[in-house]
Amino acid sequence: MRLIPKLLIVASAAIAPALAAACPAAALRDAKAAKWEMTDDARRQALALQSVACLSAPDPVERDELAFEALQAWMRSDKLTTATVESLRAALTSQLSAPDANGFGRPFAALVLADVARVDRVKPYLAPGQRVQLVTAAASYLRNVRDYRGFDEQQGWRHGVAHAADLMLQLALNPALGRAEHDQMLAAIASQVAPPGEHFYQYGEGERLMAPIFYLSRRPTLQCSDWDAWFAALAAPVTGQPGRSEQSKLARRHNLNAFLQPLYVNISESKDEAQRNCIKPLLLRALRQAAE
Repeated sequence: MRLIPKLLIVASAAIAPALAAACPAAALRDAKAAKWEMTDDARRQALALQSVACLSAPDPVERDELAFEALQAWMRSDKLTTATVESLRAALTSQLSAPDANGFGRPFAALVLADVARVDRVKPYLAPGQRVQLVTAAASYLRNVRDYRGFDEQQGWRHGVAHAADLMLQLALNPALGRAEHDQMLAAIASQVAPPGEHFYQYGEGERLMAPIFYLSRRPTLQCSDWDAWFAALAAPVTGQPGRSEQSKLARRHNLNAFLQPLYVNISESKDEAQRNCIKPLLLRALRQAAE
């Protein structure tokens, strides 16, 4: 078992130059026309790695409809080797904290990392330490999102909070993670449910953030008392900020409700009685606090 990480390092080093290539838009268009089917497996692995360059491209088609769709299709159909997925993890994790002048690279790195994390959940390949590193990088990225732009008709999506939430969802579903990782995730999610300032979420961010919370609340690592404290802190009145604008107060109320209400609906419909009995009263209390 100790040989596997070394082999992955060697493979990653061998194919690292592919990650620096320009966006292979023409090749990806051909692959999409073929419904992502490729007979040349080596070419598919190389193209997957080259596609990382498209994730920060100014062209929304290159980012979303070509690179992201290709990578998701190949990972979900188990067409990428472990070495390729590991190289993607390393490159995309670095991209989460890399300069991103146009605001596209980091959100799309998070979005593709969600599928990288899904691969590990479905067919584990990461060492425990690597899994922890992924959680730490994801939590750090989510906590530090300050670009709250969503959709633009010409430029497409910049959806940092939602894409980070998608990554958190895949991590929340992974049974290999424990209490320490879940605490990191909870803190990061709480920081963005109703961030300081006057921004009103309008692109479904609340629903995306609530999804990992729904599944984390089913995990045995967290007790009902933990959730009591988490929801109480989340909905507690803001103190120590004299002169807060009315707009910021309205934004906080709006954003809290955009998270709490869909979570309440999903918890109410849950067939997990223990989850429902614990979380539903806490949500009702939080909703009342948010309305005050």
